[in-house]
Amino acid sequence: MKREPGFLHILARLMLVLMVLYFSWTAAYFITAAIYSRISWTPDDLFVFLINATLGFFFFGMISMIVRRFIQPRGQHFFTEMISALKRISQGDFHINLGWDFGRGNGNHGRTHPYIQLVDSINNMAANLKAMEELREEFISNVSHEIGSPLTSIIGFAKALKDENLDHEQRARYLEIIETECIRLSKLSDNLMKLAVLDSKRHPFHPSPYQLDKQLISLILACEPQWEAKKIDMTVEVDIVEVNADEDLMGQVWVNLLHNAIKFTPQAGSISVSLSSNGDQAVICIADTGQGINEQDQQRIFERFYKADQSRARTAGGSGLGLSIAYKITEMHTGSISVSSKEGEGTAFTVLLPLHQEATASR
Repeated sequence: MKREPGFLHILARLMLVLMVLYFSWTAAYFITAAIYSRISWTPDDLFVFLINATLGFFFFGMISMIVRRFIQPRGQHFFTEMISALKRISQGDFHINLGWDFGRGNGNHGRTHPYIQLVDSINNMAANLKAMEELREEFISNVSHEIGSPLTSIIGFAKALKDENLDHEQRARYLEIIETECIRLSKLSDNLMKLAVLDSKRHPFHPSPYQLDKQLISLILACEPQWEAKKIDMTVEVDIVEVNADEDLMGQVWVNLLHNAIKFTPQAGSISVSLSSNGDQAVICIADTGQGINEQDQQRIFERFYKADQSRARTAGGSGLGLSIAYKITEMHTGSISVSSKEGEGTAFTVLLPLHQEATASR
């Protein structure tokens, strides 16, 4: 609460005003007396009083304006800068960093000064909006790139099909490439839609009890044609674990992790899937014997559109969204997902999933 000025403070202000007023009248008296003496004129006393009073008040006003300009410019300039900064933010310029120092001289209470808090709030708002704008621009750039590449292939091979001299084998190969790129675009669209729905926090979230071990085994068997085609040795060690989670959403997590493991495991490699419980958490680990991920890439592996191996991811048709979706769904379940990898030795993804979830309509 703002403290009301005390009696001594009011008295000091009043004395200051009177001193300035007396000084103004005194200055007016001596100036007019000098002028009368100079021109050898002795006006009437009433005229002298009126002239001195008028000139004294004029001097008082001038002195007050000068003093005010030196006493209050800081606050006025502060609000001018605040308004200018907010206008720049509203126009999309988020490179704002105000550095005002109000209240710094008040001991430990400097940071609690309302102007300081206002400056900090505007700086934080500008920084957050700048970060969001950078993410938006990066997202648009990534989407444009991911859409542009398959479209370029489709257009190129569609034009090539117009060549009547193409033999049946070449024509079939071009059509297969076009079909592959169309499927890739369809998957990208589906993943973008999933992320948009998950980000909106309006996605239906219906946790219910189910056997996690049965779900994992079912999904592994569904992927059997893929890992059998690469002669991958699949090892599965699962305990009987019941969780209270959204079965459909968690199924997406396991599918994404399994497909990644199969995709990046070489011919005749191996994949291991394990499930156990530790206290009030289920521990799921999916490990492969692929080429591994370096430490720098591991720090960004769950970012959207990020690909640890650009060439292999593109060859395999990846968009860099699968792990982002897995991370988002795991986060919705108040769980966690982490990666452990060494180049040339394979990669392991570990998911910690709480055994119990609160039933809510949405997250």
